Amino acid sequence: MAAEGTIRSRLRSLLRSNSIKLKKRARHPEQLASKVTLEKVLGITAAGNRALSCDPKTGLLAYPAGSGLAFHKLLHFFSLFFRKAITTLAFSPDGKYVVTGESGHMPAVRVWEVTERAQIAELQEHKYGVACVTFSPNGKYIVSVGYQHDMMVCVWNWKKNVVVAANKVSSKVCAVSFSADSSYFVTAGNRHVKFWYLDHNKTNKVNATVPLLGRSGLLGELRTNCFSDVACGRGKRSASTFCITSSGLLCEFNERRLLDKWVELRTSQATCLCVSEELIFCGCSDGTVRAFSPFNLEFLCTLPRPHALGTDVCAMTKAR
Repeated sequence: MAAEGTIRSRLRSLLRSNSIKLKKRARHPEQLASKVTLEKVLGITAAGNRALSCDPKTGLLAYPAGSGLAFHKLLHFFSLFFRKAITTLAFSPDGKYVVTGESGHMPAVRVWEVTERAQIAELQEHKYGVACVTFSPNGKYIVSVGYQHDMMVCVWNWKKNVVVAANKVSSKVCAVSFSADSSYFVTAGNRHVKFWYLDHNKTNKVNATVPLLGRSGLLGELRTNCFSDVACGRGKRSASTFCITSSGLLCEFNERRLLDKWVELRTSQATCLCVSEELIFCGCSDGTVRAFSPFNLEFLCTLPRPHALGTDVCAMTKAR
């Protein structure tokens, strides 16, 4: 009996010591994580253009994959990881920085230097999640739009880590776009297209947050639509603002914020928009990409769909 009691006591002490070792290891998961290298990402977590961005100068593509931020350039790949899931991102105009927004409690707007892969700014003002972020064309400001329950639109002087202008928005916002001269930006969403104007004389004051002036777009017959993406015009069409609706309409607002004209995309659903000086590209949920003219919304062409996975492109002799 004494021997049996001794064995039991030794077993108890052994189990206790092992459990302590396991707990100590569990407290430092980064020791194990440092040995793991991510080689590729299958699939992306992106909702339209707000979570997919490309630097036109270098061709570097950035997109979220859960709580990771992936970068691709041809065969080159690297990634960054966060504690919270990334919901939106955008490159700076010069391609040196990427701004990201998060979901979850007390989310942050973070700015990263791409070449150094290092965080250089952490901006916190939202409470529930960040739906959209973008840089101004002059690179001075960042606009962040919170989730619908957050109800906040913030303009950051990100190098000084201060909110220079802010206001509330009650509608769900799906996209944001800056004008070419950085004087205003436009948000679009559920029954919502709104123009926000910056007073640079007031926003240049340090540590002084001013009310952000907003004016609703005049939607007319389309006032009940959900606008899934927005892009301010460029070049000769810089006074115009282009939107797409989830029901499949391409719309143009004039300089008076009036919905001037629209055309049908002839597709089930439209999700994203890209505007240059000469072309408008509309991406649709079934993989269709249609091109239009920004001068009169004339339909130009439908782009060919990408090849299926596993297809030997070199063996193809004609386009399908």
